Amino acid sequence: MELFNLKDDSDKASFAEAVKKGLGKNQGLYFPKQFPKFENIDELLALPFVARSVEILSRLIGDELPKAEIQGIVERAFTFEAPLVKVADNIYSLELFHGPTLAFKDFGGRFMAQVLSVIAKGQPITILTATSGDTGAAVAHAFHGIENINVVILYPKGKISLLQEKLFTTLGDNIHTVAIEDDFDACQQLVKSAFDDEDVRVGLHLNSANSINISRLLAQVCYYFEAVSQLSEAQRQDLVISVPSGNFGNLTAGMIAKVMGLPVKHFIAATNSNDTVPRYLKTGEWQPKSTVATLSNAMDVSQPNNWPRIEAMIEQGLIDKAILSGDAVDEDYTQVAMKQLANLGYISEPHAAIAYRSLSRHLEPEQTGIFLGTAHPAKFRESVENVLGQPISLPQPLADCAGKEILSTELPNDYAQLKAHLFSILKG
Repeated sequence: MELFNLKDDSDKASFAEAVKKGLGKNQGLYFPKQFPKFENIDELLALPFVARSVEILSRLIGDELPKAEIQGIVERAFTFEAPLVKVADNIYSLELFHGPTLAFKDFGGRFMAQVLSVIAKGQPITILTATSGDTGAAVAHAFHGIENINVVILYPKGKISLLQEKLFTTLGDNIHTVAIEDDFDACQQLVKSAFDDEDVRVGLHLNSANSINISRLLAQVCYYFEAVSQLSEAQRQDLVISVPSGNFGNLTAGMIAKVMGLPVKHFIAATNSNDTVPRYLKTGEWQPKSTVATLSNAMDVSQPNNWPRIEAMIEQGLIDKAILSGDAVDEDYTQVAMKQLANLGYISEPHAAIAYRSLSRHLEPEQTGIFLGTAHPAKFRESVENVLGQPISLPQPLADCAGKEILSTELPNDYAQLKAHLFSILKG
């Protein structure tokens, strides 16, 4: 698999190199210029999830990893289901929260951990990543206890739910967490600054597990195929998928699935009030605003890192821009959508509710719609209970960590202090 730096075409990398480096020169994203295409999609969709995922990832990665090795990686990573649940006559939720940290990022996090443990060959690695909620837990649990790999997770202090925070800040061992006194965009910028700093990048063997890492992105392609496999052939003919979007890795994966032949007629990029992309799709002008805090805090991103990959697919002619529309949902309508879903007998948290709202607003009667359920509602227990006025029980993974002590270090948005902290905890 040959990948190119979107900011410097001369900077090329193999799959293994891109996984280990994370970012290319000038903070550029690695991305291929072409993708394999499956001719017989129905035959592929008839396979079980793990077997199908092995086929998809083997075609994407190529001969860099033997197929038997990819099969082992997938079998260890994808140990849970992604059911398609009917919500209304022509609307379904793809539930991606049945993994160990109850969020869609378990797919990418666990796949990346298994890939790195194979390709690192015992060399030390430091995973440095920023999270607006779910990435932190998925990455922490995926890498917890893996030998020779340390993980440092930055997150915005006070801007994620307490249960989200406890899922990844209570593990200890090789998992180090830092609460930054600013927003998620500031956390992402600190991560970028560290990768630009050769002393840190080389000295600590840096790697990023954000959705910018190509391994996480490729893993997410698989559950789009899993969603469509659960529909009838008739329902596949006019399919719309609504994706709750923050950093836009999830939507990028869906677009890759489309390029590979998955029958999707249209995608909706559903955002909260941080609506940089929906405005851009309407006006053609990229004008990020200051990030605002919302109920759907994992989507509180005004400068999404993965958007250049979608732009690249459009510019390279792999995707027709017409198949994508953007839709922003404000706080009031987020709560309305949560109540509408509850009235349909489906309890949802704010992120999925936004995707549902966008889908129901634009879906035509003859179409089939899927919205992505990216997190278990209990991860946003306080918000869900406040909006719906009914108690939400805690699933076991959350109950287990609820009473544990948070082990984070608190730091201001200051790169020099972060750098000093990194060397103190990782070099002693």
